[in-house]
Amino acid sequence: MLNYLRRIIPDRNPLRLFYHKIMAFLAAVFYRFPAKDMIVIGVTGTNGKTTVVNMITSVLNEGGYKTGMASTINFQIGKREWVNASKQTTLGPFYLQKLLLKMKKEGCTHVVLEVTSHAIDQSRIFGIDFDVAVITGVTSDHVEYHGSFGNYLKAKGELFRKVSESKRKKGVPKTIILNADDKHYEFFDKFDAEKKISYGMKDAEIRVSNVEQRAEGSSFTLHVPDDSIDVKIKVPGKFNIYNSMAAAGACLVLGVPLKEIAKGLEAKDGIPGRFERVDCGQKFNVIVDYAHGPDSLESLLSLYKDITSGKVFVVFGATGGGRDKGKRPVMGEVAHKYADYIIVTDDDPYEEDELEIIEQVSKGIPRKEGECFWKIPDRKEAIKIALTEAEEGDTVVIAGKGAEEIMMLKGERIPWNDRKVVEELLGG
Repeated sequence: MLNYLRRIIPDRNPLRLFYHKIMAFLAAVFYRFPAKDMIVIGVTGTNGKTTVVNMITSVLNEGGYKTGMASTINFQIGKREWVNASKQTTLGPFYLQKLLLKMKKEGCTHVVLEVTSHAIDQSRIFGIDFDVAVITGVTSDHVEYHGSFGNYLKAKGELFRKVSESKRKKGVPKTIILNADDKHYEFFDKFDAEKKISYGMKDAEIRVSNVEQRAEGSSFTLHVPDDSIDVKIKVPGKFNIYNSMAAAGACLVLGVPLKEIAKGLEAKDGIPGRFERVDCGQKFNVIVDYAHGPDSLESLLSLYKDITSGKVFVVFGATGGGRDKGKRPVMGEVAHKYADYIIVTDDDPYEEDELEIIEQVSKGIPRKEGECFWKIPDRKEAIKIALTEAEEGDTVVIAGKGAEEIMMLKGERIPWNDRKVVEELLGG
């Protein structure tokens, strides 16, 4: 019955949104608004949210604050961490409020939450007084759900409105952290806050210089108002330097000393499923990453194209469930631009025809099938072919799933993990 109602009442129908709001209200009341007793940092944006959330948590933990965290891939309370296998970045309201209460009972003073546009639109974060909001950057995503990019951008903005309008906690200024280099900077800058901190490569309060990028990570000098420090992070790519600046801004406003910020950023090992290297003794590089849109896929492939001495293989697909079909051929174009060998496969088809999704992605690839390009629905077989063909000096990039533990196929939750599949195939 529930699935039938979902089919006949669209996602953003006022009745559905009202139902979500009622459920969120009941959840907050039932668990007695646990977030009111903790400092809450919310991180939103199209890409980079998970990494920033993990970086902030690492810094706060290194600084001596017991911190709770919820992200796409993991949960954490203090030093205890476990996998998020829910297939939801921001949990449903009852699960989320229950988790917040657990964090409170276990003595957390700070909470870091990854916040999606869906969660905002569906009121999942109702009853949570955010103290700090961080934006990574915004590109086109989830347009089918929101109806337009404008609606998607507006949904992101609601987190910043919540910061400016929610109750102020003693000694904690309402703060927004903005990406000065993002083209939508002015949209987010219009929201009121007691403090605003910008970050960017040049004209911003938090910036970097002396940047050196390597396959194993990056080093740079981090500049904040009236101070600077050298930092080495263990994740590669320019975008992760941006993520580091965003995390530094959030922690700086919370009173974490700059030395502790640097220590926390450096202490964070690679994020599972984000530029994650799988080493089973093979002579080529294998990278597992969550990139599932044109921008994130381009950032990923362009990086490894630059630092790979041999050929670049990419194994990827596109998410089903009617999500952003327009970006599928664009992802194909990106793969064609940067990868020497392309294998298009399943991602999370949900109820959609997986072969049709593969064909839509392939429309952006001008190569003929068989000419360094294959369409292989079975994701394990696709990965196997790439690993078999790769040679010393090559890089195999497996994109779209990251550290996820489940694949949604024909309405079923199939156990799946890209890293484990690679280790099985390589005998690791």
